[in-house]
Amino acid sequence: MRSIFWDDGLKLIDQTKLPEKLEVIECRNVEELADAIKKLAVRGAPALEAAGAYGIALAAREREFADVDELKEHLKKAADFLASTRPTAVNLFVGIERALNAALKGESVEEVKELALREAEKLAEEDVERNRKMGEYGAELLEDGDVVLTYCNAGRLATVDWGTALGVVRSAVEQGKEIRVIACETRPLNQGSRLTCWELMEDGIDVTLITDSMVGIVMQKGMVDKVIVGADRIVRDAVFNKIGTYTVSVVAKHHNIPFYVAAPKATFDWERTAKDVVIEERPREELIFCGKRQIAPLNVKVYNPAFDPTPLENVTALITEYGVIYPPYEVNVPKVLKF
Repeated sequence: MRSIFWDDGLKLIDQTKLPEKLEVIECRNVEELADAIKKLAVRGAPALEAAGAYGIALAAREREFADVDELKEHLKKAADFLASTRPTAVNLFVGIERALNAALKGESVEEVKELALREAEKLAEEDVERNRKMGEYGAELLEDGDVVLTYCNAGRLATVDWGTALGVVRSAVEQGKEIRVIACETRPLNQGSRLTCWELMEDGIDVTLITDSMVGIVMQKGMVDKVIVGADRIVRDAVFNKIGTYTVSVVAKHHNIPFYVAAPKATFDWERTAKDVVIEERPREELIFCGKRQIAPLNVKVYNPAFDPTPLENVTALITEYGVIYPPYEVNVPKVLKF
């Protein structure tokens, strides 16, 4: 099942319910989709790209419009509204822009609706295809018997299907290689324990869960052969991914363990550097409560950034749908991705 899809309306897996319950919800308007994005019912850069595109198609259908000009103005406002939900993941903006630009070429209300949905569906299909290609390239980096440590969730739940970092693992397993995975729980929302472990176990792939603070000891003991993570934005000097990724990269570098980042071209924001990126800060309640249980004093000060920048000097290679890119990145990224 795809994590997000159109079936007489916009449907998506509610990832806040996993692993206890697999539930598909429908977003009936842009406000409901924005809420789903903010509360992380749908998350992961490529999945957000699809959500952004489908959001434009949804906006075109959420009410009646007097004429095509009124509809186009509504779509522009909806695009701005959706773009404001999460500031760090660049793919969201890419998806919104693609569907909006396609829709604005329409000359009638019905044509605008059709063009928006057609572009969103095209984008979703492209995501699955590029993840498959990424997986094939990345699988060549894995040896039979490798143990891969991953962080957060960069699997099919973070994409339309197949996954980025976990797509590499899936492709290697599909080739007949025996690959085991160590998944970090990924505090504070536990995307690693809740989502990565769930989907790998669904696929019958060997996975072991550890706390984030155990990264050092498993590398020190020689229990990890490679690290593969996803990305929410890649700029000229850093990879932005779930908070804690930077720490994993530092420990991997200390132990001479290859640290790979798997991400599609759409995640690259090569005109910017780390200082230009706004890092989303999540609600303080995410640290004060675990579910409904209070685990910290209510009035404690909280710092809760959603992402951190990992310097590209810590990254062994970037795995993309166009191939594996090695340093020097300032030369090879534009060459391979044709920027």
